[in-house]
Amino acid sequence: MNEPEMTPATEPETAAPEKKQPRAPIYERLILFIVASIAIGLDQFTKYLVESNLALFEVYAPIPSLESVFRIFHIYNTGATFGLFAGGGDIFRYLAIVVSLGIIYYNHILPGDQRMLRLALGLQMGGALGNMIDRFRIGHVTDFIDIGPWYIFNLADLSVVSGAVILGILVWRESRELRARQQEENDQEMPLETPVSHQTDPSHE
Repeated sequence: MNEPEMTPATEPETAAPEKKQPRAPIYERLILFIVASIAIGLDQFTKYLVESNLALFEVYAPIPSLESVFRIFHIYNTGATFGLFAGGGDIFRYLAIVVSLGIIYYNHILPGDQRMLRLALGLQMGGALGNMIDRFRIGHVTDFIDIGPWYIFNLADLSVVSGAVILGILVWRESRELRARQQEENDQEMPLETPVSHQTDPSHE
């Protein structure tokens, strides 16, 4: 009698370990601090020029013919960006510190090849800290860029908004790529239609 052949038990296939994203090199993580430092430096320098050369509520038109659409108007702001939430300076000075610490931590754990995201975060952190310095230095924020029917703002405000715009574009692009990948996976999983073979009924032969 032939003994049945024993086939070795096949080991269950294990899922391949997820590939970890490479950690960002030090020079890429420095992008955040370089961009933030430039934003803070330009913001504080322009505010120094305005505070040194214009009295409070004094107006200067670099191009007199365009004064209705662009002028330098030295005012102060006790709220957030573009004068929102006036009177909340004490809250915003400490909120800027908390937000900046969160951005620094996120920059540390963010994987490599995220330069544009670090640029956006650096602009936002630099703008937040630029206005925070004003609140500790003089108790309010110096604003001076007046472009007509709009809030008067400064370079720190412009830095925050620019970072938010870049961040929004990155999120939009990533959502488009995600939808495209999902559509491609759905197309691959869709079963192909097999032609139906018509068999002849033998009773009709």
